[in-house]
Amino acid sequence: MRDLIIKNGRIIDPSIDRDEIGDLYVVNGQISALPPSMDYEVIDARNLVVTPGLVDIHVHLREPGQTHKETIETGSQAAAAGGFSSIVCMPNTDPPADNPTTITWIADRASEGARVNVFPAGAITKGLKGEEMAPIGSMVQAGIVAITDDGHCVQNHEVMRRAVEYAGMFDLAVLDHCQDYNMVGSGVMHEGYWSSVLGLDGWPRTGEELVVMRNILLAELCKTRIHCQHLSSAGSVRLLRDARARGIQITGELCPHHVALTDEYVSSFDTNYKMNPPLRAREDVEALIEGVADGTITILGSDHAPHAFFEKEVEFDRAPFGILGLETELALFLTILVHRTKAIDLKRLVTMYTISPATLLRLRKGTLGPGADADITLIDPDLEWTYRKEDSFSRSRNTPFDGWELKGRAVRTIVAGKTVWSI
Repeated sequence: MRDLIIKNGRIIDPSIDRDEIGDLYVVNGQISALPPSMDYEVIDARNLVVTPGLVDIHVHLREPGQTHKETIETGSQAAAAGGFSSIVCMPNTDPPADNPTTITWIADRASEGARVNVFPAGAITKGLKGEEMAPIGSMVQAGIVAITDDGHCVQNHEVMRRAVEYAGMFDLAVLDHCQDYNMVGSGVMHEGYWSSVLGLDGWPRTGEELVVMRNILLAELCKTRIHCQHLSSAGSVRLLRDARARGIQITGELCPHHVALTDEYVSSFDTNYKMNPPLRAREDVEALIEGVADGTITILGSDHAPHAFFEKEVEFDRAPFGILGLETELALFLTILVHRTKAIDLKRLVTMYTISPATLLRLRKGTLGPGADADITLIDPDLEWTYRKEDSFSRSRNTPFDGWELKGRAVRTIVAGKTVWSI
């Protein structure tokens, strides 16, 4: 590994309120206040944005047990190509990551083949069944950075309360997939005009909002950080806005498909438009963008959910939920939030991908301060390009964004001073 001088870039580091044209130095895999003295590489970052390595806290790597969809190696390659130096993998694997043995196996597997930093999340409950707490303390010792039953939602409020209380003992964040099963029933798309027209079972907004409210109440009661994953509803934004104004430790996350698409796209019956929570109406999209603009939603993520071709190539109501996201999310958010709607500027976008997720999960990432790991992303915010799914590093191809023209993308990803991907 050679030392680096990254010259002439616009360095944006919200963790130290830095936004200026300058040079960045990397010595022995760490950010340095002084330039290297010998045997260094120079990277010209003119017209590029230099940021702390981006962090995605919502990724499904499918390993162990579902390697026909994705592996830690292929998923981490996709992350690097999307500009991410750190990702948090969800525990809904086979078997679930609900014990220290599986967590250790994931960590060992990542250390052997991952291109980026992989942080495991542990399950809230055993088998993701929502009935009995998983051994949270043992999983903390094995290296988890959060707990979640993502893909599932704990319906028993008493179990969830005890898990939240227990997580607080370890200063651990709780990430929650907000879905009331009784309210949602067999819903496969947003309940509204298009579900009626298409004859598909509806997934009402209330099915998300009820659990968002539950989490707000528990965060207030237990004084523990709770993070609501992949918000999709205007009502969820209103609830979150009010709770945060009252100082409650509750945060929310936005995924790109929930502002890039609406439920009208489902009229094609293309299963690549099927995700959980579902694509919603135009008024929800507008509310989500407003929630980002006013600071209600503070974290961006992908919910990268790979599925094999044969799994998606079935009737809409039988197909699994989820789409790819790691290689398109940054470009979609740049295109929609920064360029098209101007809801936020570049510095705010970088904040939502770096110091905000790092602070939530207590990760020693998201900064370019001296002594920090040299995890760095170089972004061309104005690069116009077309996404082609056949070029993806993922093992799967389930994306609705094939052929989309986008503006802005990462052009180089550096982890611990080593370039792991460049355009």
